[in-house]
Amino acid sequence: MKKRLVFATGNAHKMEEIRMILQDLGMEIVSMKEAGVDVDIVEDGNTFEENAEIKARAIGRILTNDIVLADDSGLEIDYLGKAPGIYSARFGGYDTSYDIKNRILLDKLEGVPEEKRTARFVCAIAAVFPDGTVETVRGTIEGMIGYEIAGENGFGYDPIFYVPEYGCTTAEMTPEQKNALSHRGNALRAMKEVLGDRLKEESE
Repeated sequence: MKKRLVFATGNAHKMEEIRMILQDLGMEIVSMKEAGVDVDIVEDGNTFEENAEIKARAIGRILTNDIVLADDSGLEIDYLGKAPGIYSARFGGYDTSYDIKNRILLDKLEGVPEEKRTARFVCAIAAVFPDGTVETVRGTIEGMIGYEIAGENGFGYDPIFYVPEYGCTTAEMTPEQKNALSHRGNALRAMKEVLGDRLKEESE
């Protein structure tokens, strides 16, 4: 039976990125919603990796024949002690728009000089295999917090995350540019290697 990859997300933006990067694995890639799973998972880990594994294991217990992937990602701002970190989605309240979340962060950094505005996006991805084994990988992108909201292409904190080498925020990049260097893109490429090796072993 052809294995299926189920990604524990309902985020359509994320699924586009995932399919774009993992498409040549030759596997069907579906979201947990498309797989018919709708569960609330309490992410109470202390790291991105722990939260990703909690999500992947929870779905893996339901879809026992599939390879289940889950990610946890967020923004770390050095000046704020790496906040919002694992609380990035909850920062300022779950129902608060990212426009407001971004404004809150810009206000917190008001007057902070450029060299102290360093930040990174972090993405950890966990894969739970049908035999119960787990593999985790991490991807990052380094940058800084800009001085204003800029760009329409991204989502979340993209409009305030400025990448000096490119002279723009990740929300001002094309999807192709962003996928080539984003934290999730880097983590997905690392996971693609893990999955490719695993599938190769199983076919030998």
